[in-house]
Amino acid sequence: MKVCLVTGASSGIGLAAALELRRAGHTVYGAARRVPKMELLRAAGGHVMEMDARKEDDLERAVRTVVDEQGRIDVLVNNAGIGLHGAVEDVPLDRARDQFEVNLFAPARLIQLCLPYMREQKSGTIVNVSSIGGEIALPLGAWYYSSKHALEAYSDSLRQELGRFGVHVVIIQPGIIKTEFENGTAQELRDISGHGAYRRMAELMAKRAETELGAGSKASDPAVVARAIRQAVDSPAPKARYAVGYLAKLLLFLDRHLTDRAFDRLATSATK
Repeated sequence: MKVCLVTGASSGIGLAAALELRRAGHTVYGAARRVPKMELLRAAGGHVMEMDARKEDDLERAVRTVVDEQGRIDVLVNNAGIGLHGAVEDVPLDRARDQFEVNLFAPARLIQLCLPYMREQKSGTIVNVSSIGGEIALPLGAWYYSSKHALEAYSDSLRQELGRFGVHVVIIQPGIIKTEFENGTAQELRDISGHGAYRRMAELMAKRAETELGAGSKASDPAVVARAIRQAVDSPAPKARYAVGYLAKLLLFLDRHLTDRAFDRLATSATK
C-alpha cells in the first residue's frame, strides 16, 4: 500500500485516477478547489482537501497534511491543469502566465515539497499528467501546448536527476478524453479570436471541438488514463511515458515521422 497525493481530483482524469488507486488498495489524498465534487472519493475511503494550485500556502499545506497524517508520501500525481485557446496574437499575456503557473510551476513546487521525503525513503513515484500536446502542437493552442512541452522537458531532466535516489518520474500523455476540461474550449475560441483576423479559423476549430467531445464522440473515458496511472504507480520499473486514449498513439506517430511541413498541413487542414 502506497500513500498517494492526486491533484485536480474533483473530476475527469484526476477523480478517475484517485478512485483507481483507492481500488488498488492505496491510501489516497485528493486535492482540488471543488471539495464537494470529491464526495465519491471520500465515500471510497479516500481523503479530500481543498487546494488551489495557484496558492503557495495551499500547496505546502497539502503535502504537510499527508506527511503529518501518514508519516510518508510515496506517490505524487500532478494532474491539475487548465487550458487556454486562441490565436497567439490575441491571447493576453497575463492569461498565458497563469497557464504556466498552473500547468508547470504548481507541479514543480509540489515536487520540491515532496522530494525530501522521497529521497529519505529512497523510493517514490512522480506522475506528471501531460498530454499528446506535450509533443505535438495544433493551431490556436500555443500557450497550452507550450506549457505541456515545458512540463515534459522538466520531467525528462527530473527523471535523470532522481534515478540515483530510487525515485521514478513518469509522464502520462492522454489523447482526446471526454472530461469537463474541454467544456469551455469552443466558447473560449470564439471569445478570444472569434472577431478578428483569425475568426474563420477560430470558428472552425470551435465547431471541431464541439464535434470531438459532443454526442457520439469517440473520445476515451478518463478511466483509460486512470488505469495507465495505476500501472505506472504499481510498477517497480515504470516506463518514462504512457500515451493513452483516443488518437494518442496515432498523432504522436505522425508527429514523429512526418516532416514538420507535412504535419503542419495535416494540423491546419480543418481550419481552411
